Amino acid sequence: MRLYNSLTQEVEEFKPLKQNQVSIYVCGITPEGPTHLGHAFTYTSFDALIRYLQYRGLRINYTQNVTDIDDDILRKAKEEQRDWQELGRFWTDKFLNDLKFLNILTPAHYVKATDAIAKIIEIVSNLVEGGFAYEREGNVYFTVKKFKTYGQLSKYTRKQMLLLSKERGADPNDPNKKDPLDFILWQKEKPGEPFWQSPWGKGRPGWHIECSAMINTYLGERIDIHGGGKDLIYPHHESEIAQSESFTNQKPFVGYWLHTGMLMYEGEKMAKSLGNLVMVSQLAKKYSPNAIRWLLLEHHYRKPWEFEHLDIEEAAGKMSLIERFLATNNNSELNNSAMKKFAEIMDDDLNTPKVLELVLSLLQNQENRETVKKMLEVLGFNFGS
Repeated sequence: MRLYNSLTQEVEEFKPLKQNQVSIYVCGITPEGPTHLGHAFTYTSFDALIRYLQYRGLRINYTQNVTDIDDDILRKAKEEQRDWQELGRFWTDKFLNDLKFLNILTPAHYVKATDAIAKIIEIVSNLVEGGFAYEREGNVYFTVKKFKTYGQLSKYTRKQMLLLSKERGADPNDPNKKDPLDFILWQKEKPGEPFWQSPWGKGRPGWHIECSAMINTYLGERIDIHGGGKDLIYPHHESEIAQSESFTNQKPFVGYWLHTGMLMYEGEKMAKSLGNLVMVSQLAKKYSPNAIRWLLLEHHYRKPWEFEHLDIEEAAGKMSLIERFLATNNNSELNNSAMKKFAEIMDDDLNTPKVLELVLSLLQNQENRETVKKMLEVLGFNFGS
């Protein structure tokens, strides 16, 4: 199998660290509001990958996080005058219901950031002792200059990184920082906010360190695949590399970085901040899980695309065609040459759009009934048997 590695920007042969076993971490949600079709695209794409690797006989150790403590959640809880924990639980449950509806496999470990505080403090303490981080006014920062290859994943210039870090929640103008690019590992308690005790006083973790702690706990010092949306490359994944490799002295921390393309709607990236959202729960009122999955997998996981209502209508039509085809009583056997073709296409950087084209071409012959069913079931389509 060959996968596109965002780190090298090349399609590479996939070789897991351990024979017949794959460790995968995919960044989860921050549950401060509704999840949308862009999230569903990411998790459905990785679901197809995981199911295909299982089909190939590999054992999967899959971990996903939920960022249940962060600035956005606390801000939203304050706005809505709700308890931050209750808010997080509410939107996490909604998200998990969407995933269940879409027949997306549950990770072996689904972990809340607040359950990783002890490991976070251990890692941050180690980074401070090793000279990779420093404490100022109860905040702890990672010293970017101590990690010579910072920027290796994003390939951004310092100027680009400064602009993006400001745009994505960091504060380059923080007077406690030695360098504007230094990122926060532990932040001092603010009045009225939740806190945990630490060697630097009361506070809470920064965003990036949460994922490093959970990966270290559940998957180890090095993992095979780390995934997420393309918008997480910088600063989140870039910073994860720096702090994880500084903590463990293990390089590379991740074998293959996989990132999904952005979903557009009404000419802009689908985002809570813009309000241009298409929700799975909305689509579920009219369309089946299989139709929504078809729509998502019709797009290559790393290509950006624009949602059009006509596309979901067409996907529903194709699924109706397939379901009628599968409803016939024909005990055909698997078409081995077609299954071989299926594997070749999937091995080519998870080319699900091409697989779906292959499936449609097989509808010409009723003898392909079991083959069509098998291919789609490997991709996570559910035909209730």
